[in-house]
Amino acid sequence: MRNFIFFLILFLAVVFVFLSFSELRNIIDTLENSNWIFLSFAFLFECLCLFNASTIYRAIYHLVDLKESRKQLFLMTIAANFVNVVAPSAGIGGMAVFLDNARRNNQPTGRVTVIGVLFVIYDYAAFLCVLALGLIVLVRRNNLTTGEIIATCVLLVIAAAVALILILGYKSSEKLGRVLAWFAHGINKVTRPFIHREYIQEEKAYGFARDAAEGIALIRGKRKELIWPFLFALNSKALLICVLAFTFLALGTPFSVGTLVGGFSIGYLFLIVTPTPSGVGFVESILPVALRSLRVPWAAAVLITLVYRGITFWFPLLVGLITFRILHRQSGR
Repeated sequence: MRNFIFFLILFLAVVFVFLSFSELRNIIDTLENSNWIFLSFAFLFECLCLFNASTIYRAIYHLVDLKESRKQLFLMTIAANFVNVVAPSAGIGGMAVFLDNARRNNQPTGRVTVIGVLFVIYDYAAFLCVLALGLIVLVRRNNLTTGEIIATCVLLVIAAAVALILILGYKSSEKLGRVLAWFAHGINKVTRPFIHREYIQEEKAYGFARDAAEGIALIRGKRKELIWPFLFALNSKALLICVLAFTFLALGTPFSVGTLVGGFSIGYLFLIVTPTPSGVGFVESILPVALRSLRVPWAAAVLITLVYRGITFWFPLLVGLITFRILHRQSGR
């Protein structure tokens, strides 16, 4: 079964790359005509961003009293990103990488799921801080549109829903169990006509909720430890802004700090709220418009978007494919 899933994900990856082949060709052509010194720095900062993401997970693992090596967390972080892209499932697909590792190491899966929820909350909280600055830039330049306001509201709703699940588990494992059992019942109702059995055992929802509540309870009283993942999450956003800055430099386009913060904020906002994996198609369309509104020439804005997405999306996707293969071999052993 595990081999079947592995080859299915690889097949989806091949299909995804095939459908995006024209975009990849444009990115490669643009990279060939860019300043390789600044491009090298952009790739370096993207690598630092990937490592920083695994550091966030390490800090959250520490919060719930679980231990994992830095190397393993780094591999799982990149592989999870890869799975989320080629098999989009609102982050659930990528979380399966961590859950599979938890089962093999006899770690509580509920506690590992709490780690995934906390990672999303920290990521959203850090980005909301940057987004606030970006919206200020857009307001000062009279470039704030209705679409950006709506997207911000959607992000706030998503963040509130994720936080609500965490708060529910913090207050009562029974209430969380009932909510999870209700979701499981709904999923089973939809899938039963096709697979003729229960896809999710509803009674397991309560046991899972107790594990999750135990993990949430471990956070109590750890105020100093709660700050570190947030600081690392802020650092991730700063590193991505640096990648965007080096992209501007690689293409010889002048910029200001406001342009960087405003452009990054809009690009990352639609990366989150759009329905496609990592905002594929939407970010490539919206980011050039946002940069143009920030007084970047249109031709340069398009090229900057192509290179920036090549470094922050396609490069991690390639690395994720390799790490996913490494983890599959570990799982086999």
